[in-house]
Amino acid sequence: MLLRYQAGDFNCLHQDLYGEIFFPFQVIVCLSRPKEEFTGGELLLVEQRPRAQSVGHTIPLEQGEAVVITTRYRPAKRSRGYHRTNFRHGVSELLSGERYTLGLIFHDAN
Repeated sequence: MLLRYQAGDFNCLHQDLYGEIFFPFQVIVCLSRPKEEFTGGELLLVEQRPRAQSVGHTIPLEQGEAVVITTRYRPAKRSRGYHRTNFRHGVSELLSGERYTLGLIFHDAN
């Protein structure tokens, strides 16, 4: 999937779950040059931990860099062993320019 963001655009926190079967990981590739072709538009990850506050992460990507993220859950070690944490991702508001991103999502497209 090729995504184009312009000034003022953003993407709300979400999970890419399409079809009954979906792969547990997806890939996001930055195709534009940050600070030269766009400002803002950071990749946001929010980890919803059980019985605790959510934790937000910002992932800065340069042109050509990729990140592999979980589609839905990840195991996290806690005081009583491992627990499943829910992840959502999104994009902060683009402040200027245009940002192109390639998203590789593997799912059952029935």
